[in-house]
Amino acid sequence: MTRLAPSSSSFNYQWTYDVFINFRGEDTYHGFVGNVYKVLKDTGVRTFLDDEELRGGDKITPELLKAIENSRMAITVFSKNYASSTFCLKELLKIHDECINGKGRLVLPIFYDVEPTEVRRQKGCYEQALSEHRNNIRADEDEINSWKFTLQEVSTISGYHLDLRKNGYEYQFIGRIVKEISSKINRAPLDVSEYSVGLESQVKEIASLLQIESNDKVIMVGICGMGGLGKTTTARALYNSIANNFESLCFLHDVNKRSEKHGLEKVQETIISNILGVDKKIQDVNDGVQVMKNRFKEKKILLILDNIDNDEQLKKLAGDCIWFSGGSRIIITTRNRHLLERNGVECIYNMEVLNPEESLELLSWNTF
Repeated sequence: MTRLAPSSSSFNYQWTYDVFINFRGEDTYHGFVGNVYKVLKDTGVRTFLDDEELRGGDKITPELLKAIENSRMAITVFSKNYASSTFCLKELLKIHDECINGKGRLVLPIFYDVEPTEVRRQKGCYEQALSEHRNNIRADEDEINSWKFTLQEVSTISGYHLDLRKNGYEYQFIGRIVKEISSKINRAPLDVSEYSVGLESQVKEIASLLQIESNDKVIMVGICGMGGLGKTTTARALYNSIANNFESLCFLHDVNKRSEKHGLEKVQETIISNILGVDKKIQDVNDGVQVMKNRFKEKKILLILDNIDNDEQLKKLAGDCIWFSGGSRIIITTRNRHLLERNGVECIYNMEVLNPEESLELLSWNTF
């Protein structure tokens, strides 16, 4: 065999930088962005802030491309003159491709003294800047359309809006941003199998079903197949790949075993503790359902229920999409496809056995 050893590193948050900051220098470099950068560095967050030495005119240098690729998340600071820079817009395209379309990493938009709708709809100074690019032949129509699409996509992501006339002290605003970033990057990844043969393609297929970029709906996806196919491993790798897109997380391993040993009330307590960050005693499983239905609408949630075995477990732990806030995703692993169908889970991914080539590769890595 001549291929390199398969690696699970792409699922385990191994990045050169924690944060990459995308910004318009003349608007924010010596004020807001500079202060954000300092606080992040002082907090121990590995932050990449590009300077003029890395900017080769309107062309993004290889160093910057590599920094975006190797960053765990990106902050995009939309300001008044942001769209007047083709460099910023090209950098934003790369961030969109790498973080949103690529590995499902977090993008945090910050609207600095500019209305989010102005960015989203390309009105005001954003409309004017794009028109000037077109008139000065700094970009062709296809490139301008791609910028407009990306501005719309990124600006619809939940972020922060700083209105200098309303938001009070800037340092308090920065403190909230840094607190959220720190909570995201301090999440420990789940352990994934050392030899991940075929895993990357499976994760990509399931991620496409999840439609991570959509924040206006709740999506449930089932992963089903007979025992030993790697449903749990795939779910763990998927968790690591998309976790940064959510406010709260819960991966519940082997729900069937937990519920048989401790009861569904204890399982509900674990989920509530992970999602809400509080310990709550559940005396009755129906009371637990009410807590989840009332409180889980407050946050964008990733909930993974591993090894669901019967209808009661699914109904009492994730009974309906209306329990959750828009943008939330629920993933269920089970051996029983009919269980998913009976409970209205429309997106189902069927795990299949490895093909002969993959089987030989996996055998070889484990043997030698």
